[in-house]
Amino acid sequence: MVRLSLALLALSGLAACGGGSRGYHPRGGYSSSPVLFAEGPISAACLRSGRNAATHARCGCVQAVANRSLSNSEQRRGAVFFGDPHRAQQVRQSSRASDESFWLDWKEFGTSAEALCSST
Repeated sequence: MVRLSLALLALSGLAACGGGSRGYHPRGGYSSSPVLFAEGPISAACLRSGRNAATHARCGCVQAVANRSLSNSEQRRGAVFFGDPHRAQQVRQSSRASDESFWLDWKEFGTSAEALCSST
């Protein structure tokens, strides 16, 4: 029982140390804030887009923001826009309620991704 108590005390001490808010940044050691990164349909479409700014780090960051703000089906639907921007224009101009709702979510996602990922 004493061993278990000491082990729990040691683990709680380590947990109290925490990792802080520093995260490893692939381009230059450690940063003062955690780096957002994830893989999924948005990051894959972003990387395939061929744009100069479409780096692995930035596309992964955009995917992490998408994971926070879009459903899986919204991510798959929006991933098409990277290869076919005209589809985005069609959805934006549509008068269907489902398209309007999706567009509002997509627009909010884009604003968040720009704010959080522009420095990656």
